Amino acid sequence: MTRIVYVNGAYQRYAEAAVHTEDRGFQFADSIYEVIEVLDGHLVDATRHLARLARSLWELRIAPPMSDAALMQVIGQVIRRNRIRDGIVYMQVTRGAGPRDFALPSAGTAPTLVILARAQRKGWSAELAKTGIAVKTIPDNRWGRCDIKTVMLLPAVLAKDEARRNGAKEAWFVDAEGNVTEGASSNAWIVSSDGALITRPLGPHILPGVTRATVMDVAKAEGLKIEERAFGKEEALRAREAFVTSATNIVMPVVNIDGSPVADGRPGPLARQLRLRFHHVAEISEG
Repeated sequence: MTRIVYVNGAYQRYAEAAVHTEDRGFQFADSIYEVIEVLDGHLVDATRHLARLARSLWELRIAPPMSDAALMQVIGQVIRRNRIRDGIVYMQVTRGAGPRDFALPSAGTAPTLVILARAQRKGWSAELAKTGIAVKTIPDNRWGRCDIKTVMLLPAVLAKDEARRNGAKEAWFVDAEGNVTEGASSNAWIVSSDGALITRPLGPHILPGVTRATVMDVAKAEGLKIEERAFGKEEALRAREAFVTSATNIVMPVVNIDGSPVADGRPGPLARQLRLRFHHVAEISEG
């Protein structure tokens, strides 16, 4: 369980940690976040996660709360104080607190920074990957800047709930043209009949996934072909394989879409290969 949370310069007990009642993250979702995997006490792909954090802050014109070096020090302290060997670090930065107003506060408003760490049982996702997951397709009703990792996640929460109520683990958003954009909390992939890895190209409609980028590094190292293009549900159902990528799932096979099996309904060899090689290619740094 989480014991200690970092909030604005102080390490506080989990039950006592709090932010201001008029924090803009609470009132306007005026906030961004990152999730980093912790493996054997080490951070996975921290450099890429911090780079994406900086990009999200820049896109929303929120001031960085501290330097990357200082942030790494705080993250390390949070991991150690919570005695985390395997799990995740969650970071959230808001524009800060002030009287509720749609207008942005003055440039001198201090951002709010919250960092917590949570243990997860080692190997849980590997066990799930042995059988794979089902996904449910949902019309994409999110805002037009999904490339910014904001906490404005209500559409994803509702999509996940609809997926769960239909016996699925993840939701895939589908745009007005009938193409899959991404998962509610993951990037979406399929494998074509000729063995090419297909995923939607980067742009405003998908998050530039850190795990997505590292999986591309793995694929290139393994000599696999990558196609960054749109694909729809019907193509996904005709695919050799399908899978999702995220910091918590790594590479997770998708074996069923809207109640129909993908290929033979079992995890495919390329998803297993990418998953097996992932942590050999990802950056592993001290927490």
